[in-house]
Parts: sequence; C-alpha cells; structure tokens
Amino acid sequence: MPDDLYHWRQRFIADIADPLFVETMFDHMPDVVFSVKDRLGRYVAMSDACVERCGLNHKREAIGKTASDLFPAVMAERYIMQDRKVFVTGKPLIDNLDLTLYNSGLPGWCLTTKLPLHNRNQELIGLACISKDLIEPSRAGFIDEKFAAMIDYILDHHDKPLLLDELAIRSSLSVAQLDRRMKKIFHISTGQFIIKTRIDAAAEQLRNTTLTIAAIALDCGFCDQSALTRQFRQLIGLSPGEYRKWASPARNH
Repeated sequence: MPDDLYHWRQRFIADIADPLFVETMFDHMPDVVFSVKDRLGRYVAMSDACVERCGLNHKREAIGKTASDLFPAVMAERYIMQDRKVFVTGKPLIDNLDLTLYNSGLPGWCLTTKLPLHNRNQELIGLACISKDLIEPSRAGFIDEKFAAMIDYILDHHDKPLLLDELAIRSSLSVAQLDRRMKKIFHISTGQFIIKTRIDAAAEQLRNTTLTIAAIALDCGFCDQSALTRQFRQLIGLSPGEYRKWASPARNH
C-alpha cells in the first residue's frame, strides 16, 4: 500500500468518534457473536447476540466480567485457553469449532476466530472475537466432540505431515464421511482445509516476522519454498514476497 494511502487511512480511522461502531454493526446479526477482551479476559465490548445468550438485560452488565462469570464452566474453560494461546503467541486463532449457547438456551456449535489487538506502541493489549453459529450442521449431527477435536489437531499440528486416514480415525469417520462433513461446515475439502490453515499461518509470519520465505514454508508444513509459493499464489493471488511487501506493518510504517 502506498505511504500516502496508508497514512490517509490511519488518519480517517483515528478520527472516528466512536470506535465501538463495530459492536453496533454486529448487533444486527443474531447468528454472530462479537466481543472484545483485554489481557485479563475482561469484556470491553459485546454484541447483542452474546448479551442475550448470557441471559443479561444490557451490555453494561457484561463489561468487566470474564468468560467464567458469564458462561458454563466447560465453555468458559475452552474460551480462556484459547485467549491465553493468543496472548502467549501473539498469533490469531482461525476457524476453531466451539460449543455455544443458542438463544433458545440449547447448546450448539459455532466457528470462532480470535485476533490479537495491539496499541500504538505495538503492545498486545487484548483480542477481538467473532463466532458464527453453525445451526444447520449441528442439528443434522455433523459436528461432535471428536470432530471438533480433530479440527483442533489440524490447527495445532499444521506444521507436521497430516494424513487423511489418520484424521478420519481421530474423528471416528471414514475419509469420505470426513470430507463430506468438512464441505458441509467449511465449504472446502479436508485437504483444502489443511492447505488453508497452513496458508493462514504463513501469511501471519510474512506480516509479522523477518524470517525467510524458505524458513516460513518449512515452519508452516510445506515441503519447500516453491510449494508455499505455488499454493500462496493460487489462494491469495500474490507470491509470498509480494504479499509481505503489501501487508508488512514495517513496510507500511
């Protein structure tokens, strides 16, 4: 991004009177939960959908509370573990399958992404979270604890070889059944989900580290730099080097 456009955008964002306009935008999406937390896990912002699911009357009742104050223990423990991982690594969590409570009070599944938030000094001060309900797949029985644990395994071991047969065993499904469920939930095959996870991890390192592209390729589960470049260009439309120039905070400052 050219420097003049970058600074224009930064000035515009800094001039917004109410930075919580994002919270208001998500208030109109009942199947999406949006929240912001500080480093201690205290809620700074929360969309209406989350307020309703926590049985609260108003957002102000959630401000300063933690997940343990608002959610059943089994859910709160997982949310806290995820938050801790973001704070320790400084890296986003993408496409996590999590238990949630629907407005009916019944438990279900959602797809969660958590992004670290930094202040102007680049200090990590909190995180933003978006969780999208997966109501229809859940009702059809496409998601269970073993399937969710298998997704966690992919996300945590994307840098290692991942065999479809092994993943199917972890989810107690055949390879074909696993692929059908992945397409129902994520709209891509199991193999494509693995590649997407690796590309997400590589993109994060390209933005925020000075590691060589070859080192990033190996660190994110690709056999070599050319394999990363081929997949990256196919999915992102840029080579890793081009993406780094476009997205790097150091470049834009």
